Amino acid sequence: MSSRTNSPSSGKESMVGPVAAPKDVRASFVLWLTAVGAGVAETVIRVIFTLTGDPESNGLLLRVIVYAVAVYVAWQMRRGKGWARITLAVLLGGIGTLSLVVDPISWLAGGHSLDDYFAQADLLFVLIAPIRAVHLAAVISAFVLMFRPVSNDYFRAARSARRRTA
Repeated sequence: MSSRTNSPSSGKESMVGPVAAPKDVRASFVLWLTAVGAGVAETVIRVIFTLTGDPESNGLLLRVIVYAVAVYVAWQMRRGKGWARITLAVLLGGIGTLSLVVDPISWLAGGHSLDDYFAQADLLFVLIAPIRAVHLAAVISAFVLMFRPVSNDYFRAARSARRRTA
């Protein structure tokens, strides 16, 4: 059977060899791309703030590398590669999520209230907070979809198909 790829939003199944990616895996892929897009948007805002003299904005090269690798790994996950699913789960679903929430959690753990947090909000916060919310929601949703039973079946079938053709 030949390989064919359709848009994840088309509702049609994508084929990787003889194994079709289920809707949950395709949706997870789109959500990982959404998370990367949110990260890119945040990076652009931080670069603009850096150009205006905000010393807090840095790490551009690291961000670019992380986003490029994330897109590649998400693509491999969509193709049924189990290593990619685990990589996304650990690095982006685990460590990446912690990086998004560590500042607010640290603030609250320091005895501050949400009222204090929002009262001290500056323009950077107002621009970044909703992007981070979208980023976090996309990561959590993508993570969950990657491990639903239909997704687990897909990764097992893709592994078996690769073994048969090897």
